[in-house]
Amino acid sequence: MSLRAVLITALLCAGCPDEQSPTPVDAAPAPDATVADVPAVDTTPAPDTPPPEPVDGEALYQAYCALCHGAAGEGYKADGANALANQAFLATASDALLEHATLRGRPGTPMSAWGQTYGGPLSDEGVAAVVAFMRAWQTEPTLDLSDVTVDGIAERAEPHYEIRCAPCHGEKGTGAEYMSIADPEFLADVSDGYLRHAIAGGRADTPMPAYESVVTEQTLDDLVVLIRSWQTEPGEVVEVTPPAELGPVVINPDGPEPTLPGETRYVSVDAVAAALEAGSKLVVMDARPTGDYALEHIAGAVSVPFYSVADYVDQLPQDVWIVTYCACPHAESDAAADALETNGFTQVRVLDEGFLVWKEKGLPVESGLP
Repeated sequence: MSLRAVLITALLCAGCPDEQSPTPVDAAPAPDATVADVPAVDTTPAPDTPPPEPVDGEALYQAYCALCHGAAGEGYKADGANALANQAFLATASDALLEHATLRGRPGTPMSAWGQTYGGPLSDEGVAAVVAFMRAWQTEPTLDLSDVTVDGIAERAEPHYEIRCAPCHGEKGTGAEYMSIADPEFLADVSDGYLRHAIAGGRADTPMPAYESVVTEQTLDDLVVLIRSWQTEPGEVVEVTPPAELGPVVINPDGPEPTLPGETRYVSVDAVAAALEAGSKLVVMDARPTGDYALEHIAGAVSVPFYSVADYVDQLPQDVWIVTYCACPHAESDAAADALETNGFTQVRVLDEGFLVWKEKGLPVESGLP
């Protein structure tokens, strides 16, 4: 019998003669106690806790992905960004591939890491919601190509690749207008069957043609072996937290006004490089997610992602020219410039060719956060 039961029984029988006091046969003698010592039972009904609001994958996609991939996943809004709603792609791309690409990005390409762990805006739930939104576009059955094997010779495919593939994907799979098919993260995520199917069947209604009726089955295998031969270990994706304070933002704060030729919003890499070389005062603003900035950025630039401009406007000067840049080559930097102008900034330009051209020209870059 519980202590509470013993006490209640004792109180009810307080006036009874000792010989009539009930003594539980299975209880030890009760210690000295009062009713106040007995914990009260809370009978108040627990409040209803509403379930968490579902993460809106469509809203997240439109905020962070549509700039390059299109509002309906049609692709090619910026720098050859692929069509995510393409049925041949969705039928062969696993959820793991989509999640990994969204979370970690493709370092060294215009595809940023969007996961919060790597300096982006998306939680793990957000990434999953975006992938679910993309998956809802799929209408064709999913194909499992993981067991497809190829047997080829890389060297035999080189002439075919040079003629048919390099104009879009670049020498050795990188450096051209469309996606890098030699990207280590990409090759780690896809099977040989995925690559062969993409080459053979192409991507309908995109710049990627089908080659199954153009080259032999053996050449398809050879091309896969060639592409796979470029695979290296994925590099480091930096785990960062966006800083609350920008620190110093003006390069050459005591310098003269820059000469930024042209009457449009856009200014060339060469013009910005010349202005900095001349010691002109300038703010160079990296509009990519913070993880991209931490990996590598224009020397002296500040990290203000295009989706966070409003959080930093109080730390940016309105009387100094600001040049925004990204890598796609100016989808995100255009959005950042729009946000600056919405907040009253008038001295705003956009780097026309983007960060990757800046780097290709051998202009100064650096890594890390301030």
